[in-house]
Amino acid sequence: MQEIKTPAHATPTSSEVTGCCAGMHDSTPIGAPLKDLVCGMTVNEQSAHSSIVGGNKFFFCGAKCKMKFDADPSQYMSPVSAPKINETGKASVDATYTCPMHPEIRQDHPGNCPKCGMSLEPVMPTLDETEDPELKDFIRRFWLTLPLTIVVTTLAMFGHEFGWFKGTAQNWIELMLSLPIVLWAGVPFFIRGAQSVIHRSPNMWTLISLGTGSAFIYSIVATVFPQVFPISFWTMGRIGVYFEASAVIISLTLLGQILELKARAKTSMAIRLLLGLAPKTARRINADSTEEDISLDNVQVGDKLRVRPGEKVPVDGIVIDGSSAIDESMLTGESMPVTKRSGDKVIGATMNSTGALIIRSEKIGSQTVLAQIVRMVATAQRSKAPMQRMADIVAGYFVASVVTVSVATFCVWGVFGPDPGWIYGLINAVAVLIIACPCALGLATPMSIMVATGQGATHGVLFRDAAAIEKLCKVDTLIVDKTGTLTQGKPEFNCAIAASEFTTDEVLLLAASLDQGSEHPLAEAIVRAARDRNLILDKVENFESSSGVGVHGTVKGKKLALGNTVLMNQGGVSIDNLKQQAEELRGQGASVVYLSVDHRLAGLLAVSDPIKASTPEALRALHDAGVHVVMATGDGLTTANSVGKRLGINDVYAEVKPADKLKLVEQLQAQGRIVAMAGDGINDAPALAKADVGIAMGTGTDIAINSSQVTLVKGDLRGIAYAHTLSNASVRNMKQNLMFALLYNALGIPLAAGVLYPLTGWLLSPMVAALAMSLSSASVIGNALRLRINAR
Repeated sequence: MQEIKTPAHATPTSSEVTGCCAGMHDSTPIGAPLKDLVCGMTVNEQSAHSSIVGGNKFFFCGAKCKMKFDADPSQYMSPVSAPKINETGKASVDATYTCPMHPEIRQDHPGNCPKCGMSLEPVMPTLDETEDPELKDFIRRFWLTLPLTIVVTTLAMFGHEFGWFKGTAQNWIELMLSLPIVLWAGVPFFIRGAQSVIHRSPNMWTLISLGTGSAFIYSIVATVFPQVFPISFWTMGRIGVYFEASAVIISLTLLGQILELKARAKTSMAIRLLLGLAPKTARRINADSTEEDISLDNVQVGDKLRVRPGEKVPVDGIVIDGSSAIDESMLTGESMPVTKRSGDKVIGATMNSTGALIIRSEKIGSQTVLAQIVRMVATAQRSKAPMQRMADIVAGYFVASVVTVSVATFCVWGVFGPDPGWIYGLINAVAVLIIACPCALGLATPMSIMVATGQGATHGVLFRDAAAIEKLCKVDTLIVDKTGTLTQGKPEFNCAIAASEFTTDEVLLLAASLDQGSEHPLAEAIVRAARDRNLILDKVENFESSSGVGVHGTVKGKKLALGNTVLMNQGGVSIDNLKQQAEELRGQGASVVYLSVDHRLAGLLAVSDPIKASTPEALRALHDAGVHVVMATGDGLTTANSVGKRLGINDVYAEVKPADKLKLVEQLQAQGRIVAMAGDGINDAPALAKADVGIAMGTGTDIAINSSQVTLVKGDLRGIAYAHTLSNASVRNMKQNLMFALLYNALGIPLAAGVLYPLTGWLLSPMVAALAMSLSSASVIGNALRLRINAR
C-alpha cells in the first residue's frame, strides 16, 4: 500500500480520528476513516493489520507500520481526544479523498494519486454543486492557451510554405508562443510526471512529460544553438522544430482531462441523488403539544414527529398514530405505495401520500437506512474487482515497456531510417510515449463498478464490494428461505387447537407470553393475535431461542416450549394426538407450531404467511437466467412442500436448522455449484456467510445483513433477479473496457513506432497520438456510463 507521507511523530489534533479512538469510541460512525499512527495514512476497520495496546485497537496500512508500532508503541502513542461531536450528536469527520484506480490511497486533502497521478476525489460525495476546482482550473488553462496553440500549429504547418518569416525567425516566434503553453498550461502534467519518478510509480504522466519535454527541449536547443546540429538537419535556413507538437499535446491532454473529470463526476451521481432524498426539516411535537419545524440535524431519538400529506418522512421511526400510504420507490425500487398504520416502521426520506402520520424517531443521522445505503454504496464503489488484478499486473510493467519501445524506436529510425533518420526517430519516439495510455487500462473496471453500484442502489440493490458484482453473474444455484423471502414475512394468525386439559385461549395466551421475547415473524403474529383478543400477557423468564426449531421459557412457573416437530422430539413430547390436524393445516400452506407445558403437549397454533405477489415473476426470471432455485426452511415438510408446489420449486428442504442450511450450501458447493443464499433471519447468517454470494433482505436482521455480500433494501425476490441481470451486464461492460484498453494500446503503440511505414509510408503525428490518448480514457468512462439497467 502506498504511504501518504506525514511526520511519523505528529500528534493527532482534536479534529483527527485515529486508529484507537475511532476504532473504539461509540460515537464514531461506522466506516469513519482512521489514521495509521506510524505513517499517518488513512485506513479503516477492515485493515488486516492491527494491534491492541491498553485495551485500544490500532489499525495500520501494512505489515511494516504494524511491526514498527509493535516494537515501541510508546513512540507513536499520544493522548488522543475523541472525535468532535457537534450539537446534533453526530461525529465530525473530515473529508477523505481517494483515487478511482487505487482505492487504497487515502488522504484528508485533494491532490493527485502518487501511483497513477490521477486527481483524487472525495470518498463520499456531497450535495455541494460547486464545480470541481481542478476541472475549473483545467478549463481556464485550456481556453487561455488554445489560441496560442492554434497560432503555433498554423505557423508550423504553413509558415515556411508561404514564407511569412525568414530563417530562424519563425523558430523564435514559435518558442515565444509555446512558452506559456508548456510552462504554464502544462505545469500540472510535469509535476505529476516528476511525482511518478519520486514515488517510483511510472504512469501516464511519466510518458506525457517525457514526450512533450523531449520535443520541447529539442526544439529550444535547435532554436537557441542551431550551430550544434549537423548540416543534414538544416532545411530552408533553419532547424526543424516541434514546438507545435508539445503545444498540441498539452492542449489535447487538457481537453481529455476536462472530458474525463466531467464523466467521472457522473459516476457518483447515484450517491448524490440518494443524499438529496433526505428532507431538510422535520416537524416536531413538543411535550406541551406545541409544534415547530426544526432542522433534521436537531432531531433526537424518541422525538414525536408529524408527517403531513405530501411531505417526506424525516427519519426512520415507528408510526404511533394515523394511517397513510408511503411511497418507498426512491429507496426500494417498489413502485406500489405501502400502507402504514400504528405500529408499522417507516423509513426516512420516503414520501407520505394522502394521510397524516405521527411517528416516533428511532434512528437518526448515520444510523438511518438512507445513511447506511449511502455508506454501503460508497464502500462498494471504492472496492477493487478481482478482474482488476490482471489489469494491475499489466499496468505494472506497462510504462517501462513503453519507454523501452520508445528508445528502441528512436534508435532504429536513427540507424536504419531515411534521412533525416534521427529526426524521424525523435518524432516517432515521442508519438509512442504520448499514445500509450495506462489510464484507460486502469479505469476499465473501476468505472464500471462505480456506475453499477450506483445503478443498483437506485433500484434497492446494495453490493458490499466489487467482488460480489463479479461473482453474482456466475451463480447457478440459489437457496432461498421461505419466510420473508418467498412469502410476505408478516404472517397472520389462523387458529389455535388445544389438547385435553387446555382451552384455545389458554394455548394462545401461553404461546404469546412466551413469544414476547422472540423476533421471529411467526411470533409477532401470535403476540398480535393475543393482544387483539385483549388477552393480558404474562411475564416470561429464562427465555431461550433455539435457532431454527423454536423457543423455551418459563411463564408462571411452568416450563414452556414452542416450536416445530424437532423441538418437541428433543423434549420428549408426543404430538400424536394433534398430528392429523397439523397435517391438514400444513396442506393448506399454514405453518404449525406446537406448545408444550411441563413436557406435555398443550396444543398447536397455525399461522399462515401469504406468498408475495412478486415471487412467481421473480422465480420465472431466475429460471430464464439459468438459476436453479432451492427452498430451505425451518417449517414443517407438508407446509414447505405445499408452498414449493404452488411456486414450482422442486428442491424443498424442510425443518432445517442453521447447521443444516450450512451443510446444504457446502454440499452444493462440493458438487461444483456456484451457490447464492438468500435469507433474512439470524438462523440464515451461517449459510449466508458460507455461500459464494450471500443475499440479505433489507427487512431482515442486522446479523443476516452483515453476513451477506448483497442486500436488498426491499425484501423482494425480484431484487435478486435484477441483481443477477445487473451483475451480468457489469461484468460484460468491464470486459469490454479491458478489451478496448488492451486493443487500443496493442494497435496504437506499433502504429506510433512507424511499423507500417515500409509498407504504406504512414507515420503517426504526435499530435494525432495525443488526441487518441486523450479520448481513450474518456471512451472507457463513456462506455461504463452506458451501463443502465431498468428494474423489471
